[in-house]
Amino acid sequence: MKIGIIGAGNIGGNLTRRLTALGHDVSVANSRGPETLTALAEETGATPVTVGEAARGAEIVVVTVPLKAVPDLPSGLLDGAADGVAVIDTGNYYPRERDGRIAAIEDDGLTESRWTERRIGHPVVKAFNGTYAQDILDRPLPAGDPGRMALPVAGDDEAAKRTVRELIDELGFDTVDAGGIDESWRQQPGTPVYGLRDGVEAVRKALAAASPRRTPEFSG
Repeated sequence: MKIGIIGAGNIGGNLTRRLTALGHDVSVANSRGPETLTALAEETGATPVTVGEAARGAEIVVVTVPLKAVPDLPSGLLDGAADGVAVIDTGNYYPRERDGRIAAIEDDGLTESRWTERRIGHPVVKAFNGTYAQDILDRPLPAGDPGRMALPVAGDDEAAKRTVRELIDELGFDTVDAGGIDESWRQQPGTPVYGLRDGVEAVRKALAAASPRRTPEFSG
C-alpha cells in the first residue's frame, strides 16, 4: 500500500519504521525539507519528499504535526491522493505547552480532529494520538494474543475507518471503534484512555468513562 506520512517526529518516524518493515511504500515529509530526512530514509527505505508531495498517489496519509502547524500545511494537500484516501490525524491540543489557545476548540467546542478536518478540507480518522511512540516499535503482538494493546479509532467515514483499523491490526494492535469525530473528545489528552496500555475491554470502559470537559492542564 502507498502511504504518505507528514511529520517525522516520534510518531511519524516510528510509523515510517514499522510500515516500511511491513512492506508498504512509504513517503515521508517534514517542515524542514526532504534533505533533513536522509538518515531516516537510509534506515528504512522510505522516500523523503516535500509536504506537498507526500500524499501523491497515497491510499493512506498520516498527518502527525503539532496542531499549531496544521494551518500552515499547503492548500490542496490531498489533491493528488488516491481516490478514497484515508487520512489519519494523530494530533492533540496542548494549549499551554505548545499550541496556544485555539478559540474554535475552547469556545466553540470543536474537537481537535474536527478543527483539523476543516483546515485540510478532508475527513480524518483520529488514531495514535494517545499512543506512546516507542510502543509502536516495542509492543506489537499477533492477533489473538491476550496481551495485545488496543487503540481507539474515531471517524465519520466508515470505509476510511475500516482501512485504518486494518492497518493498525497489521501493525500488531487491536482497535476499538470510538465513534465519530464529534465523539473523539473521548480520547483527547486528560481522558482515561489517553496513554492507556491495555486491551479492548479496558479501552471501551475508558472511552465510556470520559468527560468532554477539558482538564485544567489541557485547557487554554
